Amino acid sequence: MISVSMMEKEDIKAVLEIEQECFETPWSENAFNMELKNEFAKYVVARVDGEIVGYGGLWMILDEGHITNIAVKEEYRGKGVGSKMLKLLICTCKENGIGSMTLEVRRGNESAKTLYKKYGFLEAGIRPKYYEDNGEDALIMWLTF
Repeated sequence: MISVSMMEKEDIKAVLEIEQECFETPWSENAFNMELKNEFAKYVVARVDGEIVGYGGLWMILDEGHITNIAVKEEYRGKGVGSKMLKLLICTCKENGIGSMTLEVRRGNESAKTLYKKYGFLEAGIRPKYYEDNGEDALIMWLTF
């Protein structure tokens, strides 16, 4: 069973392992510590049998929510982990009076685009050469409540 809760400081070590596995340019421990202190940021973790298998983050600025990251350990992808975390992030926005959400996703990340579209995110534009590691374009997506 998948459980999702707000990220705590003691979760950062496990989150860093996921970060290293999932991203070419992973965030540092300091970056996550700063995010947990940021009053505009909300981060969640997903657990299966007590093990952290994914995390997601959100910045709430004025009336917009911006998804910073959603990452899931490879062996747990396609099993509903990302969906559970995205649902909690969407609920967090709604509970805080946020009217819309946005994100950037790699143009070639079909599984992530499918997840976002499942929850009503629509393609709205492209940020050319957005990703520094390989120059890949980012697709901008929006969800309005």
